[in-house]
Amino acid sequence: MEWTDEGIVLGVRRHGESSAIAELMTREHGRHLGLVRGGAGSRMRPLLQPGNGVRAVWRARLDEHLGTYTIEGTELRAGSLLASSHAVYGVTHLAALVRLLPERDPHEDIYEMLGQTLDDFEDAVGAAAHVVRFELAMLAELGFGLDLSNCAATGETDELIYVSPKSGGAVSRSAGEPWRDRLLRLPAFLREGEAAAAGFTDEDIQDGFRLTGLFLLRHVLEPRGQGHSDAREGFINAVLKYRARAASAVP
Repeated sequence: MEWTDEGIVLGVRRHGESSAIAELMTREHGRHLGLVRGGAGSRMRPLLQPGNGVRAVWRARLDEHLGTYTIEGTELRAGSLLASSHAVYGVTHLAALVRLLPERDPHEDIYEMLGQTLDDFEDAVGAAAHVVRFELAMLAELGFGLDLSNCAATGETDELIYVSPKSGGAVSRSAGEPWRDRLLRLPAFLREGEAAAAGFTDEDIQDGFRLTGLFLLRHVLEPRGQGHSDAREGFINAVLKYRARAASAVP
């Protein structure tokens, strides 16, 4: 058995004295593990950093075997990602999310979105919005997508500012007003037809993560006996601290 694919490094663990087991999210073969001979050595370690893009050749005698990887780097993002705390937390959190997908099950849209999200980590505020959208995409990929395109109560598409914590459907301002204390806020950067470039507040970021966090816990994590990763909270805090520093630096 042999195939060649492009992938993103999710994680790596040492195996024996000099080898390593690399976990990749690949375009056509999904989340896939393989043994990298010499992967613990100084030549391969820089390539096998989480977030890096690689070209991988996988070989095994039988499809169900672990197999071996031959890897070359294509997009070495790790150096820039390690330069900021929000990116370090963010890469770890994204990898934890991708691990919710079945192994060796292709999810090309998630692969594409993962690469785009990693490429946009330089801007901490923009990265926060991308991570919230990635969590929404993961919910949809796992069969628990939210309907944010029209009001669950009236069918309207205007002024969608709430989300029902029960149904996961958007709710308009007028329909949700009597129950606003029980509804989740839908931040502007997630609303249909509204430009993310309009700017958003700390509250918008927190509302976005509160929204996705509730449904990830209820439908995906708690049924598996899991909770949110510490990296998720670390990412949110790092982004908010970055915004606070940026605001204090403005004369």
